[in-house]
Amino acid sequence: MKIPKRIQPLVDEGLVDEVIRPLMSGKEASVYIVRCGEDIRCAKVYKDADQRSFKQAVLYQEGRKVRSSRRARAMEKGSKFGRKQQEESWQNAEVDALFKLAKAGVRVPEPYGCYDGVLLMELVCDDEGMVAPRLGDVAMDADLAIADHATMIHYIVLMLCEGLVHGDLSEFNVLVDDHGPVIIDLPQAVDAAANNNAKWMFERDVNNMRDYYGLYAPELLTTQYAAEIWSLYEAGELTPDVELSGEFAEDTHSADVDAVLEQIKAAFAEAEARKAGLADDED
Repeated sequence: MKIPKRIQPLVDEGLVDEVIRPLMSGKEASVYIVRCGEDIRCAKVYKDADQRSFKQAVLYQEGRKVRSSRRARAMEKGSKFGRKQQEESWQNAEVDALFKLAKAGVRVPEPYGCYDGVLLMELVCDDEGMVAPRLGDVAMDADLAIADHATMIHYIVLMLCEGLVHGDLSEFNVLVDDHGPVIIDLPQAVDAAANNNAKWMFERDVNNMRDYYGLYAPELLTTQYAAEIWSLYEAGELTPDVELSGEFAEDTHSADVDAVLEQIKAAFAEAEARKAGLADDED
């Protein structure tokens, strides 16, 4: 196939030998299957900010640290240089998260590097060499649903122990190979301690997994892992090997008004984004 413009520099540098075919196109990137020497990998080509439909990026970028004060100032001002730095920050966040989480024991695609907006990483396949399907395309029995849900909860705990929340976890951001689930799509991963939206994003991630696996194992639908895990995290008692019950007694004596307002604001922002997206589609 014709080599995409953004991948051509990697071909010129000898990092990619052949672009085999497109794999998928998402809201923030297009992914291609490529050959690098004897290895088959994937190249994730990030879309420019004005082409991305991930409209709430600013919510996810809150609290991200920028080493250079000059870059931080430029990003705040929204200058051309600042926008470029913002894009690099968005892309590098995924690379950093992939390396960090793989080291912590979370199953993610192995990254090989990010080159001018193109991330080279492992192509997740089954034992027969076929591209692994998304979780949303996989049917399972109750026993497998319970087992894989437990695996996902363990990965989510490991992520939070590393200070990260996926922020957009659903059945569309998890692949399934012969060894179980693999978490993908991490450019929006947020700092659990520094982002004011981290708690409700975390709860949404966990509850998305509960609701999907609950389609096959309804007993999961009554679990309260999100509240239980976050409570342990806030108390400084969350560890990678923590034993969870899936139960949690809500404190009915007081309400975190600020947190409630943050959730309302975030929900309103998402609703407005959906309306804008629908309007764009109609145009």
